[in-house]
Amino acid sequence: MTCGCFGSHHCFGSKSIKKKRRPSYFTPEIGGHPLDNVRNFSDEELRLATSNYHANNKIGRGGFGTVYQGTLKDGRRIAVKTLSVGSKQGVREFLTEIKTLSNVKHPNLVELIGFCIQGPSRTLVYEYVENGSLDSAILGTRSTNMKLDWRERSAICVGTAKGLAFLHEELAPHIVHRDIKASNVLLDRDFNPKIGDFGLAKLFPNGITHISTRIAGTTGYLAPEYAIGGQLTKKADIYSFGVLILEIISGQSSARTNMGGSHKFLLEWAWQLHKEGKLLELVDPDMKEFAEKEVIRFMKVALFCTQSAASRRPLMTKVVDMLTKEIQLNEKEITAPGFFIDAGESSRKKSYPDNYSISSRAVSITQVTPR
Repeated sequence: MTCGCFGSHHCFGSKSIKKKRRPSYFTPEIGGHPLDNVRNFSDEELRLATSNYHANNKIGRGGFGTVYQGTLKDGRRIAVKTLSVGSKQGVREFLTEIKTLSNVKHPNLVELIGFCIQGPSRTLVYEYVENGSLDSAILGTRSTNMKLDWRERSAICVGTAKGLAFLHEELAPHIVHRDIKASNVLLDRDFNPKIGDFGLAKLFPNGITHISTRIAGTTGYLAPEYAIGGQLTKKADIYSFGVLILEIISGQSSARTNMGGSHKFLLEWAWQLHKEGKLLELVDPDMKEFAEKEVIRFMKVALFCTQSAASRRPLMTKVVDMLTKEIQLNEKEITAPGFFIDAGESSRKKSYPDNYSISSRAVSITQVTPR
């Protein structure tokens, strides 16, 4: 079968391939619009760049496939994401995603460079981001933990917020990412954050405020109204971002179940410390010097973002302002955060005290399902 690398006669490194009539969906354009912002790679080019997808070049694995680092002939470093053959992303959806990302350029978003389709295989090519994921930098093992200082951590929070604000409010149509988490935020050589992995992203045309969709994303970051009712809005990303701020400041995973020596998850523990006026107890002990007032402000912004009622969460442009300007936050306006429990976690419930309430509704004292 001829590969779908659109017009490339060298995908297999052979000139003996006979031309076959291509199915109508193998086309380098969508709706009459050519995909001219991204490069159409041949399979041969990508195998050459990654040493035939050698295990030593593997840098990550996600729900949709494996990521390899590589180097093009011109010396440019790339990250090559091979989508699982079992992935249900069809050719048209795959191309639509490419078209969407090919028009998205922002310093806090990972840049899509190109793609290749060959047989059942689909490959995306992104810019290479030197310092890997925020997950390994802050939440990883002691050997991978980069011990980032407050200046770097605060800049990561602000940059990620700016990237999300761009997706939510500046692009048309707007994009809801649906999977904001530490492993999907990459750090460049200067530790500037770049949001990546748009495999679950949804487009929001003008006038559409919410989409009812199947639940997708990572538990521990899921907004309760989305996890339970499938109502997807920008506010689901904002909730996930609030959880992410707390992870960045504490150096702890949102899925960890024993915060502060109690049977509490990170967000629940943060809420308790907020009520007790002890938020600084959440700060990562590896962070030796920091501006206390600023750190507390960032944590309160996180609590604004994770409120149980989606309507109370601020838009991302407002969040950027709250993080970057000396705005007096009206903390009396902060209401309890929402949590979500997976009913399948019954085996873990026994370890919780009797007064630990569990509900299938979006209430404020329930369990966040671990990743």
